[in-house]
Amino acid sequence: MNETIYESVQRAQQLLQERGMDTHAAELAMRSVTGMNQANYLASFREQISPETHAKFWGIITELLTGKPIQYILGEESFYGYSFEVNEHVLIPRPETEELVHYALQRASVLFGDQVIQVADIGTGSGAIAIAFKKERPNANVRATDFSETALEVAKRNAQRNKVDVTFMQGDMEEPLIQQKWDIILSNPPYIAEHEKSDMSPTVYDFEPQTALFAEEEGLYFYRRLAENLSPLMNRPALIGFEIGYQQGAIVQGYLRKSFPEATVEIVQDINKKDRMIFCEIR
Repeated sequence: MNETIYESVQRAQQLLQERGMDTHAAELAMRSVTGMNQANYLASFREQISPETHAKFWGIITELLTGKPIQYILGEESFYGYSFEVNEHVLIPRPETEELVHYALQRASVLFGDQVIQVADIGTGSGAIAIAFKKERPNANVRATDFSETALEVAKRNAQRNKVDVTFMQGDMEEPLIQQKWDIILSNPPYIAEHEKSDMSPTVYDFEPQTALFAEEEGLYFYRRLAENLSPLMNRPALIGFEIGYQQGAIVQGYLRKSFPEATVEIVQDINKKDRMIFCEIR
């Protein structure tokens, strides 16, 4: 079939739209198979697509139409301006989590200046939080934990990919961290309640690792556990930062206030004005 790049993308976008799927994925697929950046892609709209490129492109579109996320098909996602490998063993990093890193870095500068700090990321998955923090604050000593050995293999490759030295530790949540004290602990734990499954996009539910999505106690188990167990692990001053479900702020704030009565515990909204982060500053 003799089609231009533009015609192929348009046809793919129409198919995706008919199924209520993200049409932007068609552009990402075309840029991937042609190796073009945004500017070159736009400048090449009217060029004929080669048979080989056409076959690769429609192979990706066929996978997309099954609901598989474009990030898993292409094997990568951008986070905080850095490139990360992603596969079915790790969650796809979200823009909301970029905000957790952004505000944690801001608060770290206020609390600690430029001193060397001990930072841990609990439940690291792809390593996105730990690696982005280390890239932005190179003198921090950063460790990251995960229960999944296969997730940690991805995270280690991402550290190499981004040329940072992060120590990865296999274990259950905070347990690998108990041998020392920490200045900052960050976490984006599983926080979706079981009953919310029916509201989820099949693209997420069918393809992303469910152990990284769902938590017991109406999605609150890991927050309660961390709030109860982190106090002996924290230096003074210290910072704890969690990503949260947008309806969980008040309850998680209560957990942290109970364990850290002397701390300032603040709920922070994301760019969409939803409660998305909670920071506990311990003085």
